[in-house]
Amino acid sequence: MKPEDVGLSKNLQFFKPTGAVNGTPRVTYTTIYQCDQFSLCIFFLPETAVIPLHNHPEMTVFSKLLLGKMHIKSYDWVEPKDSKPPSKLRLARLKANSVYTAPCNTSVLYPTTGGNIHQFTAVTPCAVLDVLGPPYSKEDDRDCSYYKDFPYSAFSNEGETTRVNEEEREGLGWLEEIEAPENAVMDRIDYLGPQIIENY
Repeated sequence: MKPEDVGLSKNLQFFKPTGAVNGTPRVTYTTIYQCDQFSLCIFFLPETAVIPLHNHPEMTVFSKLLLGKMHIKSYDWVEPKDSKPPSKLRLARLKANSVYTAPCNTSVLYPTTGGNIHQFTAVTPCAVLDVLGPPYSKEDDRDCSYYKDFPYSAFSNEGETTRVNEEEREGLGWLEEIEAPENAVMDRIDYLGPQIIENY
């Protein structure tokens, strides 16, 4: 899929920073299509805008960077049998911590693998297309949770450190669930691009 397939260009108004929260530009999004099985959304990030670290419970997500350059940081949970996390913290394994430039391959996040917990930071104005299946739903226990990450060494006790070698430690971190941060609030706009035709 290319930007022009959904009526996108980097000159659109919502790529310009407005309504900053603590100095960070707000993200704008639009929903192209939604049903009980999946939702199709585009997120528009001005330069330096952030979609904070969040999860996709019991969901599979296809994510495609359509425009711009974006830093993506993502984690997957480490199984409880692998560690005994301190209170309110849970051990996670770093999946990605890199800058991606459009056009690039589609990434796939699964319920327990592929970087299900991720954060987007816009290096340049950018747009990302997400297909979420099934979509978020509080009624079905698929609500979005937000996290703050810490290095593994920040909370690991001596016993755990001896069980994990240096190479493994580099890819581990602690995640603490937090209230939705201020920059999690986004502006919604109507989708004005090509329409999806339903065939029953």
